[in-house]
Amino acid sequence: MPSQEIEDAVLDATRDCVLAYGVRRTTLSDVARRAGVSRMSIYRRWPDVRSLVADLMSREWHVVLVETAAPRRRGTARGGAVAQMVAVAGALRAHPLLRKIREVDPEVLLPYMLDRRGASQDEMLVFIVEAIRGGQRDGSIRRGDAQRMARAVLLTVQTFVLSSALFTDKYDDGDLDAELSTVLDRYLTAAGSPG
Repeated sequence: MPSQEIEDAVLDATRDCVLAYGVRRTTLSDVARRAGVSRMSIYRRWPDVRSLVADLMSREWHVVLVETAAPRRRGTARGGAVAQMVAVAGALRAHPLLRKIREVDPEVLLPYMLDRRGASQDEMLVFIVEAIRGGQRDGSIRRGDAQRMARAVLLTVQTFVLSSALFTDKYDDGDLDAELSTVLDRYLTAAGSPG
């Protein structure tokens, strides 16, 4: 089996194990058995379950970003960017893997919230920076350091994804998305910009 096929099989098996048991209860032996490969095949690439899960999250969030953030051509660049960011946040919030980790093993997410950015967060930053620069070019997004603004947007969106239970006890996901849309739109709006 070519190495990309092995990697995909191992990551698919990891996803299945995490969805079934959670991160803490998943073992490399479980993953190897489900993937149909030896444990040594896994150890050559990943030293432990945490590193497997980190790569799995990067793959899954990349797919969400690529599939959800399709360009929206109508209106201003700001309107399109806000719609894309809200769509990505909603897709991540509903993603079965993120839901399972958030419910059963939230400590897996703590390093990405408190200490360092992961590969998928870096990828999202690139996407947000490009969206902000597009809006700055058409005048619909205020001037400023696009890198710094993107980090503020990422922190905001991340909170709406990971802490949504604090909101959805009384309101639904549609309400949450509407509020995120308002927050992002007002933060990014250039003075005198068309709606």
